[in-house]
Amino acid sequence: MTDRRALPQRRACETFGLHFRSVDCRVTIGFYADGSPGEVFLSGGKIGADFEAAARDSAILLSLALQYGVPLDVVAGALTKNTDGTPGSLVGAVVAELAATRKELGG
Repeated sequence: MTDRRALPQRRACETFGLHFRSVDCRVTIGFYADGSPGEVFLSGGKIGADFEAAARDSAILLSLALQYGVPLDVVAGALTKNTDGTPGSLVGAVVAELAATRKELGG
């Protein structure tokens, strides 16, 4: 097993809104010093609702995958997609957004 890559105490982050299946969500991405994503926070829907809990837990799992060195494209390839190729889940939509942003930045 690979060692977990710790994030610096102070780090850059980006917060943005994401609309997924009629729910307005808030996404915050924390970055390592090299600009790669290392943590994700998700919230959306009513507090205490199943959607909110699934969003938070998905963010934790995605964060752990990133911290243990799983490449973003591997994560993207493993997640559920709709028949038209679009993300089938909220975490899939976040990963797609991250991948698109990295491509725009040349990463």
